[in-house]
Amino acid sequence: MSDRIRVSVVVCAYTEDRWDRLAAALASVRGQSRPAAETIVAVDHCPPLARRLAAAFGEVTVVESAGRPGLSGARNAGLGRASGDVVAFLDDDARAAPDWLERLAAGYAAPEVVGVGGAVLPAWEAGRPGWFPSEFDWVVGCSYTGLPRRPEPVRNLIGANMSFRREVFELVGGFTEGLGRLGARPLGCEETELAIRIRQRRPEARLLYDPAAVVHHHVPRQRARWRYFRSRCYAEGLSKAAVSRLVGAGDALAAERSYVRRVLPRAVARGLAPGELRTAATVVCGLAFTASGYLRGRVGPGVGRG
Repeated sequence: MSDRIRVSVVVCAYTEDRWDRLAAALASVRGQSRPAAETIVAVDHCPPLARRLAAAFGEVTVVESAGRPGLSGARNAGLGRASGDVVAFLDDDARAAPDWLERLAAGYAAPEVVGVGGAVLPAWEAGRPGWFPSEFDWVVGCSYTGLPRRPEPVRNLIGANMSFRREVFELVGGFTEGLGRLGARPLGCEETELAIRIRQRRPEARLLYDPAAVVHHHVPRQRARWRYFRSRCYAEGLSKAAVSRLVGAGDALAAERSYVRRVLPRAVARGLAPGELRTAATVVCGLAFTASGYLRGRVGPGVGRG
């Protein structure tokens, strides 16, 4: 069954400043062991980039977002053009392993699986900082310690490496515009909100995380700094508050409660070893920054409104 699935790939982009990374992402799609049915680049309100792409990549479909500025609007623009049975999303600064699409497609063998995603491995431009715990790799958009080590259902997939049956969007609609990243603004959680909507409409539906479906995500030097870590954690809290308003706090925070109870205490305990106190302190601070963002988002106007 999965052999007959046609997979469209959507890459979203918003600036010419990441041209070399975008070109590498498209090259990794071209090099797949299982060819994509089509490759679509959705451009988020940057006409010069759209023109440059159309001139440089004749085999790629370029579509310009006419929706609200931001990643969610660009993803919806790509969805609107996609014709495959499955739509896979790859970030413009990520490179897919050669068997990426092959492994994603294989996950759809079971009919209840409506989405498949995989591991997002950090490619640190300047090396991983010694204080940066792997439990917080979600801060840089990557897979983190605590995710399954074998194919298992999860609540939501990671935006840099995810795919869905196209029919799901006909049922629940697209990504909620107003959530998610806007340019370099470090917000997120639009994938979480979409995944929860899917499960609320189709409780039997499953999203499968397969760590063998790998992409490598570029982490620039500035995202390896304490200032970015702090702002991204706070923004995650704001984003989770926005999702809670849309789908309810119970569903919005179910995975986070398990992460806080099960994963972070082990990280702190490991960080208490000699020479590792910085990582323990980072875990505690990261949790505090995220919680403060969530509380701020719950008591005042936040993302997702308007």
